[in-house]
Amino acid sequence: MKETIIEMEKYAKEKNVPIIEKESIKFIMKFIKLNNIQTILEIGTAIGYSGILMTSAAPDVQLTTIERDEKRYMEAIKNVKKCGLEHQIEVVFQDALEVSLGERSFDMIFIDAAKGQYTKFFEKFSHYLKPNGVIITDNIHFHGLVGNRTKDMSKNLNSLVSKIEDYIEYLKTNKEFTTKFYDIGDGLSVSYKNDEKR
Repeated sequence: MKETIIEMEKYAKEKNVPIIEKESIKFIMKFIKLNNIQTILEIGTAIGYSGILMTSAAPDVQLTTIERDEKRYMEAIKNVKKCGLEHQIEVVFQDALEVSLGERSFDMIFIDAAKGQYTKFFEKFSHYLKPNGVIITDNIHFHGLVGNRTKDMSKNLNSLVSKIEDYIEYLKTNKEFTTKFYDIGDGLSVSYKNDEKR
């Protein structure tokens, strides 16, 4: 599996596929272990890099991951097979905002897809969380641009940074969740679902 991970890092670099930073995935893998996370939903598979590493964090982890780009989806399927994790990882080829997961529920949801849609993803998928579940979001700093916008930024980039800033504000004011922010990798937020008994 180690060889496959190295191959994936090389592939991501060559093909310009964004994958999670090493510091961030280390933090998440530790979190999975310490909190006895067994079921994970990942929004944004890419080539399967973070999903494979999250699944390898503990022996009983089951992961469902959603990807809308066909080329990346095919690459992820290939990588999952190479690592022998087909029984633990289900890769769904669909747009996350259109997918329906029925009655399923998860201990943890990891959001690492289209950054402009973070709030929509959170609103849609938080209903699939088990009580006291957690939602982790990557790229909260967005290369240091969040909170540090410059005049020469393109309109699109400005709009994207603005959406991430709105998402951070949404997390801070969301009464159903308590969110902690971490300066790890490109920035992580960890949102804990408040116990309904409180």
